[in-house]
Amino acid sequence: MIWSLDFLLLIFVVVCAVAAITVKDLLSAVFILGAYSFFMALLWAEMGAVDVSFTEASVGAGVSTVFFIAAV
Repeated sequence: MIWSLDFLLLIFVVVCAVAAITVKDLLSAVFILGAYSFFMALLWAEMGAVDVSFTEASVGAGVSTVFFIAAV
């Protein structure tokens, strides 16, 4: 594992989480949560859990984001 890449992805995940909580616009929050799921998928892939990464990318960043946009 590359520790500097893991740390960089962790920083992106934390920034996306804080931004999703603090933003006022719902559509912006949906896009930020999609980015959060994408960065989590990258983090899972970096740690070697490719099956979890694929599930996070397809469900978290893909389907959930589309459903949230449709709901908003």
